[in-house]
Amino acid sequence: MNDSPAQKPRDALEGVRVLDFTSVMAGPFATRMLADLGAEVLKIESLEGDQVRARPPMRDGCSSYFGHLNAGKQSLACNLKSPEIRALIVELATSFDVVVENFRPGVMKRFGLDYATLAAINPRLIYCSISGYGQEGPKAHHPAYAPVIHAASGFDLVNLRYQDDAALPATSGIFIADVLGGTHAFGAIQAALYQREKTGEGQYIDVSMLESMVGMLVFETQEAQFPGGARRPLYKPLRTRDGFIMVAPTSPRNFEQLTDAVGHPEWREDPRFLTNLDRNANWATLLSLVEEWTITREAAEAEEILSRHGVPCARYRDMDEVLADPQLAARGALERISDDAGDYLVTNPPFSMSGTTVKARDFVSKLGEHGGAVLQRELGVSDETLAGLRASGQLV
Repeated sequence: MNDSPAQKPRDALEGVRVLDFTSVMAGPFATRMLADLGAEVLKIESLEGDQVRARPPMRDGCSSYFGHLNAGKQSLACNLKSPEIRALIVELATSFDVVVENFRPGVMKRFGLDYATLAAINPRLIYCSISGYGQEGPKAHHPAYAPVIHAASGFDLVNLRYQDDAALPATSGIFIADVLGGTHAFGAIQAALYQREKTGEGQYIDVSMLESMVGMLVFETQEAQFPGGARRPLYKPLRTRDGFIMVAPTSPRNFEQLTDAVGHPEWREDPRFLTNLDRNANWATLLSLVEEWTITREAAEAEEILSRHGVPCARYRDMDEVLADPQLAARGALERISDDAGDYLVTNPPFSMSGTTVKARDFVSKLGEHGGAVLQRELGVSDETLAGLRASGQLV
């Protein structure tokens, strides 16, 4: 038995340096996760800054939306159209491990900051591009944001077919494609870093938000190729006295637990519900019967009874209640960070590691806050040169 004291968790990506040319959501989501694991992330922004800096919620000129996506990153704000700035960025890239960008394909090449250019001077560089449709193909250069990708991927129409009473695809302000694209970029970068440990060589990563969304539609991909089967059961919200509850008795054991919870053990002998096939064929009837029980109770009571009997369920909650959830608190799922306007909660990555610190870092950069210091420390740029770059509008 090892009686030595437990080692303090370390940063898994300590020493990994990231040049982050991303803005808005997909790219910043990926690079914030890199920062959460201890990578040094330098965010390269335009002179105006990432547009999310101006998006609500705003408090005293500070966007908590921006802070959520960019905590733990340094900021260098500059004009990438300037040859002098581009030369400095190229020189910086020689000492960094990872580049992440989410411009439209071709933009970084026009800047002279594409993978071929930077890998020629830094063969160990891992370069990740995130775009709507990927870097190649007939739609590669089409503009695309998450709602466009939701439509193009089939997600919206698939979801519409699951809504019996809907005439139009749902409107959503939740940017699933951005989060998925950013998450896949984060994972691919880890794999590339691991491979580099064995080969000493970097590589190029091309992440497509479209493919990220299509990859999520596992059942639907197969059903499109082999149609004609019975419609699979759909889990629907059931009404309660004060809201809604989701009940998902997926297994035979769950069904038995459900019959006990609602006080109808005789359903087990009902010909409509004897087997999984029977229950699937009469799924709407089963849910209607369960709703006759849930509608007489408040959602919290129904959830408590069903959960006590082992039935998978959850009442529908607003975000303010979710943020106060004891389960999230127990897991350390939320981190309190601060900017010049005060503190607020952001989500941590949804995983923990026994030997690694995994959390948002309590720092939100002002626009261009670190540019001068980084250029002086890394490249020896003089005070006079910095002053000239600022005076000519090339650097914040």
